[in-house]
Amino acid sequence: MRMTRAVYETIRAHGVETYPHESCGALLGRSTPDGWWIETTVKAGNSRTDSPENRYRIAPAELVKIEREARRQGLSIAGFYHSHPDHPAYWSQTDFAEAHWLGCCYVITEVGQGKAIVTDSFLLAGRSEEDKRFEPERIEVIEAVEPPGAPMESSTS
Repeated sequence: MRMTRAVYETIRAHGVETYPHESCGALLGRSTPDGWWIETTVKAGNSRTDSPENRYRIAPAELVKIEREARRQGLSIAGFYHSHPDHPAYWSQTDFAEAHWLGCCYVITEVGQGKAIVTDSFLLAGRSEEDKRFEPERIEVIEAVEPPGAPMESSTS
C-alpha cells in the first residue's frame, strides 16, 4: 500500500485527536498492480457508545455517504483506519470479527498517552467470510506526489 506523507500523518493525527477513544475513518484510493494507492482519507465518527475507548463503528448511513463521495472523486474505498488507545497497532479479535471488506486495507495506529506511536496495516485476504484472514502489509509513505505506477522517492514506515 502506498500513501503520501500527508495522508499518513492525517491518520495518525486523528488518533491523537480522539484519544482516549478510538478514531476511525475510510481510506479512499485506487487499486494498482502494486497494491492500493491511498489518495485521501475521510474521518468518520465513532458511533460506539458502549466502549468507544476500545471499539469503533462507522454508522451505516455515514459509510454510504463515504462510498458516494469516493465514487464522485473516481475513487474506491480502499480500506479503513482506526486507532488503538494505549494498545499495540495490531488487530484484535473484535477487529477481525467486524472486518468484512475483502481485499481492503485495515490500518491501525497505536496511540500511547496521547501520542501516535506505531502505524501498521493489514490486508483482509481470502475469498469469503469463512476463509478471511488478515495479512500484514507494508505501508510505503511517499514523500512527493506522483501518479500511481511512476517511480517514487519513498520511505517505509
